[in-house]
Amino acid sequence: MRNVLIAAGAVLALAAGGCDAAMETKTDAAAAVDGVQFDQALHDKLPQAIRDRGTVRFVTDASYPPMEQFAADGRTIVGFEPDLADALGKVLGVKFEMVTGAFQTAIDKVAAGEYDGVMSAVTDTPEREKKADFVDYFSAGTSILVQKGNPRHVAELTNLCGQPVAIERGTVQADLLHRSQSICGGDPIKIDEYKTNADALLQLRTGRAVAVLNDYPAASFLASDSRTSNYYQLASPAQYEPGYIGIPFAKSNGQLRDAVKAALDKLIAAGAYDDLLQRWGLTSGAVKTAIVNGAKQD
Repeated sequence: MRNVLIAAGAVLALAAGGCDAAMETKTDAAAAVDGVQFDQALHDKLPQAIRDRGTVRFVTDASYPPMEQFAADGRTIVGFEPDLADALGKVLGVKFEMVTGAFQTAIDKVAAGEYDGVMSAVTDTPEREKKADFVDYFSAGTSILVQKGNPRHVAELTNLCGQPVAIERGTVQADLLHRSQSICGGDPIKIDEYKTNADALLQLRTGRAVAVLNDYPAASFLASDSRTSNYYQLASPAQYEPGYIGIPFAKSNGQLRDAVKAALDKLIAAGAYDDLLQRWGLTSGAVKTAIVNGAKQD
């Protein structure tokens, strides 16, 4: 486990909205996919190396509830994506492991063969598709998260001009902020980038930043959950630049990509995918079928 995540443990417990409840939700969600059937034909389509190993290794930055977060034990990763990984593993007959790593380098490490894929709320973009192939399983845009009460009266991106804003480095939200500087004229946004989303949220909670930009599911979770809604709220209902979230795989690993896509389609058809979305409050981002490389082209 990375030192920065250990050091941020207390902050993450607040940001995540309570780990004990997340553990209970994970248990309930696991029961929801008990009826998912192993598919021998799909198992046989996995790369031989994965069938021999019996595991698929995903890298994740577990600081982004409800997609993924650390449970109360500080080791177990819980959330919608770990539950989805468990369900995919049931269909394919292998264990899907979630391994912590830096978000900023995750796709590069997958391309280099250190991991089999990334499951960390990765937005599918044309630029990222140059390095990896995506299996997209969710749809969301970016929202602005502010302190409870919205003391700086932030309603849209233009209100961030001249203000300090905290963001996780390497995210599409960081790109959005930098591109938005053009609307600010001579009073640019003061962008402070951090290694994890938990680090960025600490800046907002303690008043050193006026906003954090997150994918809508993460921002909405923090603003609505009873354990964090005293600290955060959405600046507005607006979602900027909606797109797909997916699992990046190495471009040389088409067998694994196609097997996971087929397994995801099976979960969607069986209703298990919808059950997991409902349990984590994510039904607004549902897709009707798994999508390969669904990034919106400029």
